[in-house]
Amino acid sequence: MLKFFSFFSAILLAQSAFAQLTTLDWKMHNVGKVRVVVTNLGGLSAKGDTRFDYKGLINCEFPPGSREEHLTEAGIWIGAVVGNDTLVSVTYGESSPQEFYPSSASWDSIWVVSRGDTVDIPYWPKYVGVSDQDFVCRYHDYGPPSLRIGGHRPLYLDVIQTSYAWSANPLDQFIVLQYYIIPMRMDLKQVYVTSWMNGNVGYGLTDAHGLDDESFFVEEKMLSVTVDIPGGEDGTAFSPVALKVLPPASPDPLRLTYIWYNGRMEGLPARDQDRYQQMTAGTIMQPQSSTMDGTKSMVTSGPYSISVGDTLRLMVGLILGEGLNGVLKNADYLDWLINQNFRVPSPPPAPPLRIETRNKQVILRWKALPGDVDPEQYRDPYRADSTAQPFEGYRIYKSTVSMTGPWTLLAEYDVADNEFFQNTGLAYEYVDVGLLNNLEYYYSVTAFSKPDAVIKFPSQESSINANAKLAVPGTAPPASVGSVAVVPNPYRGDIAYHSYNPPWEKAAGSRDRWMEQDRRVQFINLPAQCEIKIYTLAGDFVYSIDHDNPAQGYEDWNLTSYVGQAISSGIYLFSVKDKKSGEVQVGKFVLIK
Repeated sequence: MLKFFSFFSAILLAQSAFAQLTTLDWKMHNVGKVRVVVTNLGGLSAKGDTRFDYKGLINCEFPPGSREEHLTEAGIWIGAVVGNDTLVSVTYGESSPQEFYPSSASWDSIWVVSRGDTVDIPYWPKYVGVSDQDFVCRYHDYGPPSLRIGGHRPLYLDVIQTSYAWSANPLDQFIVLQYYIIPMRMDLKQVYVTSWMNGNVGYGLTDAHGLDDESFFVEEKMLSVTVDIPGGEDGTAFSPVALKVLPPASPDPLRLTYIWYNGRMEGLPARDQDRYQQMTAGTIMQPQSSTMDGTKSMVTSGPYSISVGDTLRLMVGLILGEGLNGVLKNADYLDWLINQNFRVPSPPPAPPLRIETRNKQVILRWKALPGDVDPEQYRDPYRADSTAQPFEGYRIYKSTVSMTGPWTLLAEYDVADNEFFQNTGLAYEYVDVGLLNNLEYYYSVTAFSKPDAVIKFPSQESSINANAKLAVPGTAPPASVGSVAVVPNPYRGDIAYHSYNPPWEKAAGSRDRWMEQDRRVQFINLPAQCEIKIYTLAGDFVYSIDHDNPAQGYEDWNLTSYVGQAISSGIYLFSVKDKKSGEVQVGKFVLIK
């Protein structure tokens, strides 16, 4: 026991020491239709990395709410010849530990910047936001955490990474990443850069997820693609995943390499020399024929030369779409976007949504008040039609499932007397009635623009998810006990309460499958401060709940005892004591499993 305790303590101390050496951070792109995590270790998704606290998240989910996953992880490798050696530094690569880390400075986290906003980042003063959701971070391969990695020899590189996401069609199905690679100590020759991904495509909550994929390369579009083999335990995926690589310019002829790896580890190089040899091979592998054990792939270009203080920029697009044809179409949109230098019409800012809950209804209001950002006043310098007021209207959405949808359009209000949309006239309030008390509903109000007819660019809408809010209709807590009740009563185990709309019972966390621990009954009509105690009919104590909420008159219970065991069928007693008045109400409810 002492040995185990000492070993466990050593792990905790090592983790604590590591935390003092670096500032780990992650953010999730969620304004568009691609939901993907970005870390400041230079990775995308990084599934299973316990140093980050996003356990259970679907990795690179598309479409939103589908539970369809596309990436385990992705990142870059950078290799060069140093003296008589070939060195490679890796962000993510599965057969190698992560070799890039941010510093321990608190500002070496992930910066979030909206389009047109100016932010002073220590390593990038007066950074101006490019997309609807920019993430900016920096990492290097020579800090204390990197130097602690056995066998790692740094190239002494700083990498500044930006990633861009857009909220509206036709730009909302891809993410653009830019890597600014800067040598800090020595000039580098024969530099090759790799974009690497572990594509796992399919329904993300099955044990077989990601085991039946194939990879191939579309050279004319510079697309590294991973597709799901139809059928199997993880289903048939809606979308492949692709990385579109835009190699840096070079005065020398470029050598391009594309390699896929069959199986979890098969063929993956673990040593710098082997890794560099594969990166520089100049091989374009034929499409993978079939695999039932996963697939990884990489695209490499080079050689480049970088002097100390100079910057080599690599651009990569993470592309999803409606099938392979949708991915190819979005790759063309990305080319167009780059040719526009990212200067395209933008959506208005989201309106300032305010929510009021009442008995069986929710009231939404979004009129801009003094001090609020007013979407009706925004201007867009990148419209080709030079419209002075590109704002057109508002849309109201509702979900009974989650803060990220799926969403139902409730209403649309737009400017009257023009040639666009329905000409309903603007409104600033919506009342949703006929709701069930004490259940969760989700709402969002977006703003949208007029289309740009000159460049045939569609109307742009602010992100639904970015403005989403939770609302729970109900009555105010009563003055004291007397009308407390349990619902449903009786509770019946043969009823699929999780299939109701809205669901009475929900799977916790990122699970979408109901489990025993998701059962619930609800105590309603509770005074603001009270204590609930539950007993068997024989008087044995089962559970207690302390309620202290001046705005909420209910509490949920998941039908487990104070020792965490699921309770059995039977008649149960409850008592509710008002902490202010001392009054007590007793009652009973029935559980039938």
